[in-house]
Amino acid sequence: EEEEKMIAQANAPLLKDGHFENARAKCRYEADYPFEEVAKVDLMDVAPNQIASIAASLIPFLEHDDANRALMGSNMMRQAVPLINPDAPIVGTGLEGQVIRDSRILYAAEGDGIVEYVDSNEIVIRYTRTDEEKFVSFDDDIKRYTLPKYKKTNQNTCINLTPSVRKGEKVTKGQVLTEGYGTKNGELALGRNLKVAFMPWKGYNFEDAIVISEKVVQEDMFTSVHIDEYLLEVRDTKRGLEELTSDIPNVSEEATKHLDENGLIRVGAHIIPGDILIGKITPKGESDPSPEEKLLRAIFGDKAGDVKDASLKAGPSLEGVVIDKKLFTRAIKDRKAKAVEKPLLDKIETDFNRSTDELKARLVDKLFILVNGKTSQGVKDYLNVDIIPKGSKFTLKQLQEIDFLNINPNKWTTDKKKNDSIKQLLHNYIIKYKEVDGIFKRKKYNITIGDELPAGIVRLAKVYIAKKRKVKVGDKMAGRHGNKGIVARIVRAEDMPFLEDGTPVDIVLNPLGVPSRMNLGQIYETVLGWAGQKLGLQFSTPIFDGATIDQITEYTEKAKLPKYGKTYLFDGGTGERFDQPATVGVIYMLKLGHMVDDKMHARSIGPYSLITQQPLGGKAQFGGQRFGEMEVWALEAFGAAHILQEILTIKSDDVIGRAKAYESIVKGEPMPQPGIPESLNVLLHELRGLGLSVILD
Repeated sequence: EEEEKMIAQANAPLLKDGHFENARAKCRYEADYPFEEVAKVDLMDVAPNQIASIAASLIPFLEHDDANRALMGSNMMRQAVPLINPDAPIVGTGLEGQVIRDSRILYAAEGDGIVEYVDSNEIVIRYTRTDEEKFVSFDDDIKRYTLPKYKKTNQNTCINLTPSVRKGEKVTKGQVLTEGYGTKNGELALGRNLKVAFMPWKGYNFEDAIVISEKVVQEDMFTSVHIDEYLLEVRDTKRGLEELTSDIPNVSEEATKHLDENGLIRVGAHIIPGDILIGKITPKGESDPSPEEKLLRAIFGDKAGDVKDASLKAGPSLEGVVIDKKLFTRAIKDRKAKAVEKPLLDKIETDFNRSTDELKARLVDKLFILVNGKTSQGVKDYLNVDIIPKGSKFTLKQLQEIDFLNINPNKWTTDKKKNDSIKQLLHNYIIKYKEVDGIFKRKKYNITIGDELPAGIVRLAKVYIAKKRKVKVGDKMAGRHGNKGIVARIVRAEDMPFLEDGTPVDIVLNPLGVPSRMNLGQIYETVLGWAGQKLGLQFSTPIFDGATIDQITEYTEKAKLPKYGKTYLFDGGTGERFDQPATVGVIYMLKLGHMVDDKMHARSIGPYSLITQQPLGGKAQFGGQRFGEMEVWALEAFGAAHILQEILTIKSDDVIGRAKAYESIVKGEPMPQPGIPESLNVLLHELRGLGLSVILD
């Protein structure tokens, strides 16, 4: 559409009659940006931000940021963790409310009404409707909204909505009723506004590291709730059926005291590393038990001898509270089960038919009120077949025989107002019918099919654990301008640099992170944010149409703040004034999903690969660190022969050497000579597979 067109910018100044104010306008043409005469302009942009995505449109002063950093900023906003107590940004772009409304994560009032009842789980509203609205509707005046509580997201964060209205309050159409999950007052709120100083601090903010005040941790500014899902499958093995149970062999009563009869941990239990989450036993033994043995075991319950513990235990970094558990079982379809099912299905079918008949009767009554005495203008179905021919009078009998799900709602009569009412009535009927139909199908599915589990899996247990995470050293934080960093030090509030009036700053960022990154938007935001905090104002500066330096200066003067936020700070440790003034202000910071608790990992001994006999890799497998070729060269260069030998043998794939080394450590004897690594045997087998005979002397 834009090919060979001269396109003017959206913020080009216009006169009241819509003509350009100036003789020339800044345009874009193909890949060029000419300053062209207005007579040659073909098109004009609708809005300055139409070229940017939603995330990019949320970055204030985007026009002052390098494109690479703007890209990082918009990507990192998607990684922001919803906080339990967030702030709306002092400096925004005006789209924060729009994003929340359009995302539909919060409930909004469907019309004007009064809040009848409210608690943490539901909101009940009585809507005030006109007689006409009541006539075409199949719903009651009262509407209930059930709020999601502590639901897990795909990012393992937590959706928890709380009501923002009170009992007796009047609500208007479109008003936001709830709060939570990255929102504040119906606006997007991903982080917190912090008092910032751009200055070095004892080298702790070297290379993009961040220094924060202990106050930030104590006041739970960056505290978030995370929910993890742990699951365990019960399979039908060759040796017999696995079983979920709290009766696990060779495990103390203390370790199983929180498990129920199905082996699932109770809701509300506090978890520490090593705790059993789901108890499971699996049959062991080389031979399959005979039917007689199975019978005897079933009678006498001799479990300990023939089963082993296969429970799911909490990993090394897991601490939290169990908030939910679920158990899914494959439906066993025998004749007896089907006999029990039949009356239940018949009852559901009867209830469904009664509901739909009542619904249709209400529709027919309402339609007859509208069309009684009128002549049909040709009522057709969607295949254009006449249902009530043109010119015939409407009768109640005809209406009762119509299948309203496949009827064309247009032009039933000559009265336009009545036609509109008929159209709305049929539209609302179909919505209500589908709602009733959906409930029926779900109930039927639950009885006939039950929980659908993959082949070979008999039961599936799930446990949900919630963790409260405060910000700590090693967590990743970022602003909205691609200015990311790792928390390197949490400092006592009294040791942080402070202003002349004694106010300590919350966060210290390195000024060297600004010039080479060319993301000056953060400095503009910092200065304007300070003015906003002082004056109690919130600003919206849309992208490419934001506040100018003169407008920012105007507000800093109003707030009696230093120009450009440059002010002298004092050392919290000694009380002395720093030599140079630093830029101080209020910046909006986010906590990102990359948290140190998820990444911290250490291993001594652990699982080994079956083929190579080398330790596995990665935290998920409880693996070791890879010692690659280049690391080997480093040790060779240092001449660290024994360390190198250990790493390549007993710490890796010398199976016999591993066992001997453990033995000698336990007995306190000197370390044995390492043997042949398994990787050599793998190589020999590979060569033999190629038909090469390799003989070791």
